[in-house]
Amino acid sequence: MITAKKVTKEYSSKLALDGVDLCIPKGSIYGLLGPNGAGKTSFIRIMNQITAPDKGEVYFGSELLQPRDIARIGYLPEERGLYKKMKVGEQVLYLARLKGLTTSEAKSRAKEWFERLEMSGWWDKKVEDLSKGMAQKVQFVTTVLHEPELLIFDEPFTGFDPINTNLIKGEIQRLNENGATVIFSTHRMESVEEICNHIGLIDNGKVMIEGNLLDIRKHYKDGTFAFTTRTQIDNWGGHEVLSQKEDHMGYRTVLKSAAFPKELVIALSEKEALVAFEEVLPTVSDIFIEIVKNGPKPWNHE
Repeated sequence: MITAKKVTKEYSSKLALDGVDLCIPKGSIYGLLGPNGAGKTSFIRIMNQITAPDKGEVYFGSELLQPRDIARIGYLPEERGLYKKMKVGEQVLYLARLKGLTTSEAKSRAKEWFERLEMSGWWDKKVEDLSKGMAQKVQFVTTVLHEPELLIFDEPFTGFDPINTNLIKGEIQRLNENGATVIFSTHRMESVEEICNHIGLIDNGKVMIEGNLLDIRKHYKDGTFAFTTRTQIDNWGGHEVLSQKEDHMGYRTVLKSAAFPKELVIALSEKEALVAFEEVLPTVSDIFIEIVKNGPKPWNHE
C-alpha cells in the first residue's frame, strides 16, 4: 500500500529521516514504532502530504503519492483537532463533506457509527462539553467515516478507559478485515502485539528493522522455554531456571537452553509429568528495548 524509497527529511540542522526504506503491505495492520524523536511523526506527515520529503519517493500502491490520494487516507493525529464550539453532529458532517461525502451519505454513515460506538445521544452536544475520551471517539468517527483505503492512527487510545480501548481495537480490526490497510503508531507495546501483523521500527531517522511481526519475534528468540508439569520438578538437567510458580494447570517453569531441550521433553513425557510445553518468544517491548539499546540483530539469510 505504501512504499518509501530513500526518504530523507531535515528540519534546520535536525535530520528527522535519513534514507528511510519502508514497505507497508496492503491489507496489513502495520505498527510504526520508535522512541520519541525517532522520525515516526515526520514520516506520517509526509504520507499525509502535510510536508514533503527533501529526497526520496513515496508510492501509494504502484504510483507516486499524489495530492488526490488524500481522499483515500484517514488520519487520526496525536494532536487532536476538533472545533470546540461546534456541536458534535455539525463537526462530523463538516469534516465528512471535506472528504467528499454528500450530506445524506455523511448522516447515514454517522448514524451507524454513533450507534456502534454508543454515541447516539451526542449529536447536539458541544465538543467543549465532552470528556477527553468522548472527544476521542468523535475524532475516530471523523477519521473513518469516508471509508478510506488507508487508515493512519497516531496514539489512538489516548484518553480511553480499558472498555473503550477494547471497543476501538475491535473496530480497527473490523475495518482491516473489510479491506482497509492500517498504520498504527503507539507507545503501548501490548496493543501492538494484540492487533499488528507487521512492524517497522525507526530510531534516529533510520529503519532498524521491519517485516512480519511473528518472523521478527522468532528472529529474536533467545532459547527461553516454558514447561508446565503436574508436580514440582527439581532436576532440570543443568538448564538455567529463570522462574517457577504454581498455577491452575500445575507448576510452570521457565528456563534457558542453548538448543531445543528435546531430551528434557522426552524425559518428562515418559514420567507422565508434562502438561504443556512451549518456546517463549520475546515480546515487542523486549525487542524494542534491545534494538534501541544495541541496534538490530543481523538476519541469517542462509
